[in-house]
Amino acid sequence: MPSTAARPRDSRRTAWGLTGLLVALYVINYADKAVLGIIAQPLAEELGLRSAQIGLVGSLFFLTFTVGGFFAGALNRWMTLRWALVVLALCWAVAMLPLVAVAAFAVLVVSRLFLGLAEGPSSALLHTAAYSWHPPAKRGLPSALLAGAASIAKIAIAPALAVVTVSLGWRAALVCLAAAGLLWCVIWLAVWREGPYTTNGAARESSAEEASAEVPSADEPSADEPSVPWRRILTSRSFVFGALLVMSVYALVTVVLTWLPSYFEVGLGYSRVQAGSMFALPSIVGLVLMLVSSIVGDRMISAGSSARSVRVVVPSVGVLICGAMLVALPSIGTPIIAVLVVSVGYGFAATVFPLLNAAISEICPPRQMAGTLGAFLAVMAVGGLIAPYATGLIVDAASSPAAGYATAFQILGVVSAVAAVLALVFVDPGRDKAAIRGDAGVQSAT
Repeated sequence: MPSTAARPRDSRRTAWGLTGLLVALYVINYADKAVLGIIAQPLAEELGLRSAQIGLVGSLFFLTFTVGGFFAGALNRWMTLRWALVVLALCWAVAMLPLVAVAAFAVLVVSRLFLGLAEGPSSALLHTAAYSWHPPAKRGLPSALLAGAASIAKIAIAPALAVVTVSLGWRAALVCLAAAGLLWCVIWLAVWREGPYTTNGAARESSAEEASAEVPSADEPSADEPSVPWRRILTSRSFVFGALLVMSVYALVTVVLTWLPSYFEVGLGYSRVQAGSMFALPSIVGLVLMLVSSIVGDRMISAGSSARSVRVVVPSVGVLICGAMLVALPSIGTPIIAVLVVSVGYGFAATVFPLLNAAISEICPPRQMAGTLGAFLAVMAVGGLIAPYATGLIVDAASSPAAGYATAFQILGVVSAVAAVLALVFVDPGRDKAAIRGDAGVQSAT
């Protein structure tokens, strides 16, 4: 029988192993989103679609994605995390297939609407599952790994999908994604257990021995902490202005997912394979900056730094840097410099996701974490309702595709910079934790 000293080490290995499995699902999630950008040009050629129609499909996806996000809390109540995520992953796989059988604009729209609805609750549930294995002070790195799934999808998966699309056709790319989702479900059902840091943890799925190996300390939030009125959480300044900030950055993310390969190919003159491969460049920068900022941030918070300085000020400054770079994009005439500006700017803005998600997870009682994150991420997704379609309209109306894409990125830069300033002024998770959770919030902050 393993010694008591060995149990915490085993439990941490379990925590990071299961976090890795959640990251793998998030990679598939983002690959399902990104595949529209990869296949946009061959699909448009086959179906005779305009840029505005491709942009409309991208925005419609985020319409149902936003609606779906509000069901995260309900799914977490109705099902265990094990089965909720399996059901969602199976829906994603199914959503890939109708367009393979019947290539038509109407089928494209319906399948993306269904995919958006099924992907909407996933981010909150994935974060809740990961946070069940990590205490609040150490959630920056798992948050960064989950947020980095978007980068991993574009670094590792997007180039592969581009090659598959060029060599085997766009239908093969969709079939590959469906198969990946099914394979993940098999592995997940075999190994998943919830951790001790949420109300659904040890009591529902973990063994008593595992729970005793990873018992939260007295300064961690108690799973028995009572719920508070939702109005108190959703109207707090940290929630409202944090959501505005991530919404503005997510608008940039959705434009990158939908339009970046087309910008590189049609706007800057690169080949289709080059454009698909260069799709990874913003994500490489973003992944590095997210991991560095989150690792350093967790250590700073453990050493006594405030959550506001680490999880609000740092990413807000990063978004301001991104905004300044994107505002300058229309004045850049050299393609490779334009690629670098978009890539580096995107990387600085991407730090907002893991750090603000971790901050918002602290302002609510543990039993309300899935619902709070679901609402936060659903509001975030509103940025995706407008940005892809608006970008398509701007490109269609511009004097050239390059000018249209540059103008769209410039507008996104201005909006995100304004939201960053508002976040710097109004977002303070420590203040709102104490206001929302009272004595329990103050205790868990000490």
